[in-house]
Amino acid sequence: MNSDKIKILHIIKSLGRGGAEMLLPETLKLHDKTQFEFHYIYFLPWKDQMVESIRQQGAKVTCFKANNNLQLMTKARQVARYVKENKIQVIHAHLPWAGILARRVAKMCSIPVLYTEHNKQERYHWGTRTMNLLTMNALNTVIAVSADVAESIQKHKPNLKIPVRTILNGVNTSHFRRDQVSSTEIRDALNIPAKAPVIGTIAVFRFQKRLDVWMEMAAEILRKFPETHFIVVGDGPLKNELMAKRDSLGLATRLHMPGLKTEVRPYLAAFDLYMMSSVFEGLPIALLEAMAMECPIVTTDAGGIREVIRHEEDGLLCGVENPQELVTLATGLLSDDRVRLGYGTRARQRVLDHFSMEKMVAQLEALYRQTASR
Repeated sequence: MNSDKIKILHIIKSLGRGGAEMLLPETLKLHDKTQFEFHYIYFLPWKDQMVESIRQQGAKVTCFKANNNLQLMTKARQVARYVKENKIQVIHAHLPWAGILARRVAKMCSIPVLYTEHNKQERYHWGTRTMNLLTMNALNTVIAVSADVAESIQKHKPNLKIPVRTILNGVNTSHFRRDQVSSTEIRDALNIPAKAPVIGTIAVFRFQKRLDVWMEMAAEILRKFPETHFIVVGDGPLKNELMAKRDSLGLATRLHMPGLKTEVRPYLAAFDLYMMSSVFEGLPIALLEAMAMECPIVTTDAGGIREVIRHEEDGLLCGVENPQELVTLATGLLSDDRVRLGYGTRARQRVLDHFSMEKMVAQLEALYRQTASR
C-alpha cells in the first residue's frame, strides 16, 4: 500500500446490513484511491455482510471479536496497535460505542478522530447517550447526517467545544438506476402476477421501523386493492414476532419476507410504491436508494425524512403519530398511475439534486485532508 496516501481507519461495531454499515462499501466505490488508503475495523463477526464488498475494492478489513459493548471497550489496545502498525492518520468512527472506543484509541495514539452521528440523541439508551456525550469533546469534528441530527447534538451538549458538520447521506445515483435492473425478476421469483401492485420496504427489523404497524397498514390496503402484494426485505431481532404478526393478519401468501439481501436493486425495481412507517430516523439510506430507483414514496415524517421528502412534491408524508394515513396516501397513488409515476420521477430528481453520494464523498474527502493536515 502506498505510503504517500492519507490513511483512514473506519471503526464501526458491525458490518451487517444497517444504514450506517451500507454506506461504507458504497462510499468506498467513489473515493479517490490514488489519494486515500482505507482500513476498516469491526467487532461483531456474525454481522459481516458488507465485508466482502469492501475487500473486493482493495481495502483492508479486520474483526476484533467482541460479543457486547463491554467486550468492545476492551479492544482499545489492540486497535491502537493496529493504528500504529499501519500508520493510520485519521480515525473515522460510526455510531456511539465504536465512537467512544475510537476516542480512547485516538488519545492513546495522538491522532485526530472524526465521528459520524447517524441518529438523534433522544433515541439512544440513556447509558449510551450519556457516555457518547460525555466523551464527545475528545473528537476533532462531529459529522451529522442531517440537520435534525445536528440540532439534537447541540441541544444535548450545549457546551460542545468542537465543530458539528452536517454532511447529508447520499446514494450512488449511477448504480441505483431503474433502467439497469429487471423489473420482473423478483415478481417471477415470488410468483407475483405481472400487473399486481407491489408495495415494499427495506429495513432492519427493529422497533423504530414499526414494521408491525406497516403490516397492519398493508392489511388495510389489501382490503381496498385485493390484488396487491407486499415485500419486506431485511432481518433483525424482531423477525419471529413480525412473521407471527404477518400470519395473524392473514397476509402469509401476500406479504413476502425474503430476508437480508446485499443486492436490493431488483426488489426496488419491482416496487410500485415504497412505504415507511418509522417512528424515528436519522437520514435513511434505503429511502434514498428507493428514490434513486424512481420508487414513489409514502412515509411518516420521522426525523431526517422530512428533510428529504417535500410533501406532495417528491413524495407523500403523514405524521409519525398518524400512520394510518399511509393507507389513504398509498391507495390514492395506486388509483392513479400517472400521478404515481410522476412522484417516482421527481423522487429521483430530488436525490440527483441534493443527495448524491458523489457530493457526500467530495465533502468527506475535503474533511479528511483538512483533518490529516493538522
